[in-house]
Amino acid sequence: MELPLPENFFAQFFGVVDWMPDWAVTLTLLVGAAAVALLVHGIAIRLLIGAFSRRAIYVQTFLRRTRSLTRAIVLFIACTLVLQAAPLSEGTLSAWSSVLGALLCAIVGWTAISTVHIVSDVYLARFRIDVADNLQARKHVTQIRILRRVADTLIVLLALGAGLMTFEPVRQYGVSIFASAGAAGLILGLAARPVLENLIAGIQIAITQPIRIDDAVVVEGEWGWIEEITGTYVVIRIWDWRRLIVPLSYFIQNPFTNWTRETASIIGTVFLHADYTLPVEELRACLGEFVKDEPLWDGKVAVVQVTDANDRTIEIRALVSARTSPDAWDLRCNIREKLIAWIRDNHPDCLPQVRSVPIKGAGAPISGEVDDILAEDASDTS
Repeated sequence: MELPLPENFFAQFFGVVDWMPDWAVTLTLLVGAAAVALLVHGIAIRLLIGAFSRRAIYVQTFLRRTRSLTRAIVLFIACTLVLQAAPLSEGTLSAWSSVLGALLCAIVGWTAISTVHIVSDVYLARFRIDVADNLQARKHVTQIRILRRVADTLIVLLALGAGLMTFEPVRQYGVSIFASAGAAGLILGLAARPVLENLIAGIQIAITQPIRIDDAVVVEGEWGWIEEITGTYVVIRIWDWRRLIVPLSYFIQNPFTNWTRETASIIGTVFLHADYTLPVEELRACLGEFVKDEPLWDGKVAVVQVTDANDRTIEIRALVSARTSPDAWDLRCNIREKLIAWIRDNHPDCLPQVRSVPIKGAGAPISGEVDDILAEDASDTS
């Protein structure tokens, strides 16, 4: 009976390289199988991308994004087939089986992560956060990104654990550690506490959403926008382009201010200090004229109020609303400049000033005596 082509090929190959040691034969087979696998994979990907270049752009994008993953799968299959026919002893073959089992766990985890990313990207493709009213989009983007990072973490941990369990010494060591209630278990528990704490905090943030991407927040006295939410920390872009890095658990355990919790619109505040003689009604009417010429104003809020008064000045608060937090920041600066210029040009005497009143009494000199004293001082200096 004639042997199938693969067995016949291996028999002829072993007859040619019979003079080589077993490890060199195995290495040669692995290198040859990897080269053939890469060549076949490259040709197949090029043909598939060319076939779907005009019909389905999504299929072409999918093929390009999964190119590395499919290449790894093809290499794994080729190496597995070669090792089954390689001239290896039982002990060596068992060790290679453990390695292949760990690689299989890694490929399965990689496939799961790629699937999660592709599905989440397809879902988020219909949402845009670069528009004015982006509240719903920011909700979905924040939720999906956090859950995706949590899923990535869980998949990596599961794949790593499954891969280590394929090796007998590591599996016994792991079982002994998890079964023991000694100092090693306590140390591992303490070391894993920050990771688990941030993981649980990420799930809570994804569900309850106290913060979202592009929210305007005040954290640790710093005002900025939520730029990125990772699996362990949050990046806040401060108004002067600095980055504040905060752990995820911070937003569950500490109070903070979120200016855009319910809507993307935000009210900006402008504080001024002026003299008691400032006509507030004129300033209020002036603000109404200023905001009409501001493209950043959303047409909702434009208010002037006297919020405080001390022994020298009054505190005036102007409230103006904008569609987004960056627009509110620029609008506040523009309104502040215009109000100060209006007071300076129309009521310069209403700027903050210090008043002095001469003290009249038994021990205080009258104005004539003050003039004499000044004249004497001038004659002494001359």
